[in-house]
Amino acid sequence: MSDFEHIRIANDAYLAESYARFPVAITGGEGATLFGADGKKYIDFGSGIAVNLFGANDEGWKTAVKEQLDLIAHVSNYYYSEPQGRLAELLCERTGAKRVFFANSGGEANECAFKAARKYSYMKYGAGRNKIVSLKGSFHGRTLFTLTATGQEEFHRYFDPFVPQVDYAEPTIADVRRVAGGDTCAVVIECVQGEGGVEALDPGFVRALAAECRERDILLICDEVQCGNGRTGKLYAYEHYGITPDLVTTAKGLGGGLPIGACLFFDRTEHVLKPGDHGSTFGGNPVCCAGGCYVMSRLSEEFLLEVQGRAEYLRAKLKNICGVTRVTGLGLMIGLETGRDAKAIAGECLNRGLLVLTAHSHVRLLPPLNIGKTEMDEGLAILREVIEG
Repeated sequence: MSDFEHIRIANDAYLAESYARFPVAITGGEGATLFGADGKKYIDFGSGIAVNLFGANDEGWKTAVKEQLDLIAHVSNYYYSEPQGRLAELLCERTGAKRVFFANSGGEANECAFKAARKYSYMKYGAGRNKIVSLKGSFHGRTLFTLTATGQEEFHRYFDPFVPQVDYAEPTIADVRRVAGGDTCAVVIECVQGEGGVEALDPGFVRALAAECRERDILLICDEVQCGNGRTGKLYAYEHYGITPDLVTTAKGLGGGLPIGACLFFDRTEHVLKPGDHGSTFGGNPVCCAGGCYVMSRLSEEFLLEVQGRAEYLRAKLKNICGVTRVTGLGLMIGLETGRDAKAIAGECLNRGLLVLTAHSHVRLLPPLNIGKTEMDEGLAILREVIEG
């Protein structure tokens, strides 16, 4: 029996049946090149769903994490922790945010933002102004509140009753005005809808929405869980749109491979949360924060320009593949329309040594931000072979 079969049998026997896994076990790698349990090489165009920003085995990231492990692995939030404060400072300095709450995931970060929005409105206007408006096609997490706010019916099967006072609008200012009445405390958007098909929102709509929310004292929440942390060539995707949100949530790539989420509070929301309003046992774990500090130090303006250059190179090559009818997204958050079954394409790519993702009918590409030209070209060659047939 192969090493992979041993791994597969144990996983299939004891893990909850909640994932449809590809038939490969990843055991190691270097940069954007990964290796399976069978020794096969794979070019990684998925980054663990936008988590491994610098690929596998990044020496700087590992050093930062190991140095913290040598000190202490966990500190309760009843006490102060140097890495947590340092990462919060870095995030605030780079974004203009005033405060940060740390969680363990994107879903938890969004949960914090939704609770904060409701408290902001309650403290200012009293009860009854508590509706969260989300966009159709969105994805905001797996907790009951964030699942409710996810604007895709397929995720809502089996789990009702849902959290009340959540509604959905098309990504147009007219429809948001229709849905967001006087009972609305916040609108939440993803500037690039990842799970919804890697679709970037229209800039005119986003700017009009920001102005509408400001005028009506409705909080604007930007969910940057997947599109943040340099993925689009900016530190956070909302920067492409020239807006300043009231709350920003992020996770995935922030830890560089360790679980961490963050909710950033801007001017209007700075003082919303008070002791006892919210919490997380592992939120702001010092090892995860040490990894996050390294990530933030690496995401310099110079590095982000390099990400933009890699994105331009990949996108130009992808548009020249016969069978690719549309390239969507922003930066290194890329969707491909081909008119074919995306999961079938992903399976064939896997067979030939390339890891890609899917989002509905789109093939989804989220390569490491520092991927080299050789690895890009190897991956592109496989994609071309599979798509062109």
